[in-house]
Amino acid sequence: MTTTVTVSGGDFRPYEVVVGGGLLAGLGERVAPLAQGRTVVITDETVAGLHGKAALASLEAAGAPGRLLTVPPGEGSKSFAELERVLDRMLAFQLDRKDVVVALGGGVVGDLAGLAAALFMRGVDFVQVPTTLLAQVDSSVGGKTAIDTPRGKNLVGAFHQPRLVLADIDLLGTLPERQLRSGWAEVLKHGLICDASFLDWLAGEGAAGAAGDPAALERAVVRSVEIKSAIVGEDEKEAGRRALLNLGHTFGHAIEAELGFDETALTHGEAVALGCALAFRFSAAGGLCEAGEAERVEAVLQAAGLPTRLQQAGRFRGAALLKRMAGDKKAEGGRLTLILARGIGEAFVDKDVDPSSVTAFLAAEGAA
Repeated sequence: MTTTVTVSGGDFRPYEVVVGGGLLAGLGERVAPLAQGRTVVITDETVAGLHGKAALASLEAAGAPGRLLTVPPGEGSKSFAELERVLDRMLAFQLDRKDVVVALGGGVVGDLAGLAAALFMRGVDFVQVPTTLLAQVDSSVGGKTAIDTPRGKNLVGAFHQPRLVLADIDLLGTLPERQLRSGWAEVLKHGLICDASFLDWLAGEGAAGAAGDPAALERAVVRSVEIKSAIVGEDEKEAGRRALLNLGHTFGHAIEAELGFDETALTHGEAVALGCALAFRFSAAGGLCEAGEAERVEAVLQAAGLPTRLQQAGRFRGAALLKRMAGDKKAEGGRLTLILARGIGEAFVDKDVDPSSVTAFLAAEGAA
C-alpha cells in the first residue's frame, strides 16, 4: 500500500511524494517517463553498497540506464570541492538537458545532488529517493538545495523542486538506531510547529516509529510530508510562513557550526531537537508560552532519546553561538529572526529578536 501526497502551489510544477514499502524496485518505471534517455544516480559510498545495484537494475530494466556517481558519506560532502567534482563527472558522462539526476541517499546527498541538478546546464530534472527518515520527512520535499561553507550551513544554494519523491519505508530498515532517532526529531518538529494532536500521537502510540516500527513510520512520514507540502505550497522561497519549518534550526545550526559539523559529536537531527527545546524554553522565558509547554517538549524529546540541554552537546561560549546565529540566512538588519512558540502546535516567526535577550538566555542555559 502506498500513499501519494501532491506538492503544489506557487510558481513551481506540481509533483508527487509517494510513501510506502518496496518503492525502490519500481524506480525505473517511475523515472523512465521523465527521462529522454539516461540517468545519473548520485549517492554516497555507504548507500551505494546497500542500494546502488538495485537502483541501477530498476532503471536499466525500464529503459532509462543510469550511471552511478558516489561521494564520501557525511556532511563534508556538502562543499564547493565536492560540488565541482560532481558537476565535472556529469559533464564527463556527457549528460544533456533531457537526462535526469536521481538523488539516492540522505539529506547530504539530496542537497548536493539537487544543487548539482539546478546548476548543470542551467537546470535539469531530478528525482529524490531519500534513504533516511530525516530526508524522507524534511529535506527531500520542498526544493531546498545547498552546500555548506566554513561560515555556516546551507548558505550557498538554490530552490530547485524535484519532479518526484519516492519515500521507501523499507529502506529505513538499514538505518543505525541513532540515525533513526535523528530523523524522528524532524517528525516531532512538525507536530511542534502546527499540529498538537499529531505530537500527542507521536508521544503515545506513534512512539513505536522511533524504534523502527514500519506502520508507525509510514504514518509519521505521510503526516510530516502533508504538513511540509502544505507550507511549501504557500511559500516556496521562504518569504513568510515556510520559515516555520526552521523551528529549532537557528539554535541548532549555530551549535553544529561550533562543533565543526561533526556528526559523531552531534547529528543534524539531534541539533534540531536541542534547538527545539531551546526555542521553547526561550519562548517560555519571554512569556510567550507557559513553562509547562516547554517542559512537555523537553520530556517528549528526552523520551525519544534526543538531547535537550547544551551540556549534552558540549561546552559553548554564548558570544560564539550568538555570532553564528547572527550569520543565519534569516537574520535581517542586525536583528535575529527566530521561530518561537505560543504553545505546542503554535509556532510563529519573530523577526525582531533582541540579541541581548538571547545572550542572557544562553548564559542561563550554561553557555560561558
